[in-house]
Amino acid sequence: MSYEIRLSGSGGQGLILAGIILARAAVIEKKRVTQTQSYGPESRGGYSRADVIISDTDIYFPEATNFNCLLALTQEACDKYLFDLRDSGILIIDTTFVKNLALAAENTYEASFTDIAQEKLGSPISTNIMSLAFLVKITGIVKEDSLKQAIAESVKPAFVDLNHKAMKIGFDLAKNYKK
Repeated sequence: MSYEIRLSGSGGQGLILAGIILARAAVIEKKRVTQTQSYGPESRGGYSRADVIISDTDIYFPEATNFNCLLALTQEACDKYLFDLRDSGILIIDTTFVKNLALAAENTYEASFTDIAQEKLGSPISTNIMSLAFLVKITGIVKEDSLKQAIAESVKPAFVDLNHKAMKIGFDLAKNYKK
């Protein structure tokens, strides 16, 4: 089993941290994993992406090229990476910013993650964790407890509770998702 994930959006959305957290959750489960990242020249507002490959066997190329799952938090990211999604792949979009799909994947999940984070948590800062938890629940790529532990080990102590709340909201969104 090898599973390729791309988390994409713009700088400042916390996608690189989300990729690190997902990779750490896979390591907790003793899986083989690579995590790579790329971002534009601006730290805020430029493009940003994190690739995570989780496997039971050796990984020979560290960057995702044919994704099983694409999370797109911006229109630009969706437009740029959608065509690298496998035919049977899962597309997860934040409808707060992604308004037009050039090609809807068969397994497309839509939620207004940023708006929900603003409404339920008072800030969009945890959109990354909420959407990551949604992805984990939909794909089952790592266990929920592993994600919770990885969050606790990866964020500053002052932000653990907020991110665990965001994680729970993401899990609940996925559990109650109606296509």
